[in-house]
Amino acid sequence: MAEPEPLSRIIGATRRRIQQAVGRRLRAHRLNPQRFWVLVNLREAPGSSLRELARRLRMDEPTASRIVAGLARRRLVRARPDAVDRRRRNLELTAEGRALANKVGPVASEVRQAVEAGFTDEEKATLRRLLGRVFENMVAFERRHARERRDEPAGGNGEPRALAEDKA
Repeated sequence: MAEPEPLSRIIGATRRRIQQAVGRRLRAHRLNPQRFWVLVNLREAPGSSLRELARRLRMDEPTASRIVAGLARRRLVRARPDAVDRRRRNLELTAEGRALANKVGPVASEVRQAVEAGFTDEEKATLRRLLGRVFENMVAFERRHARERRDEPAGGNGEPRALAEDKA
């Protein structure tokens, strides 16, 4: 009997298919899928901070910052000081960015509808919960990997740094 296909393969293939579908629809606008989703999310949640945007898109802040910087160079996004917290910068679409986001916004709706087609509300809720668990599993996996890297050998004796420190 054949083994079931690994979930990671199915999830990866699904992600790539969504990216391809988005990418094909955006070529004329000189937007890659990441920039597109940032524009769409700033249209949906204007005034978000970089941290809020990164959380909303489930990406790390350095990646979000790089994407926003590219959009700012194209004069599609700008950062404004927050009226209450001087350390915070709120991101907003420029007039040109709003026009582009409004033009390509229907692509987001089409893709979201295509992804959810044929699912009941209950199935969608279950899938959100399960994919959320997969996401959290990967966050925990990366944290463990980061800890293990910190515990790598310190000086070539073959013992992890944590063990060498315990003996000291």
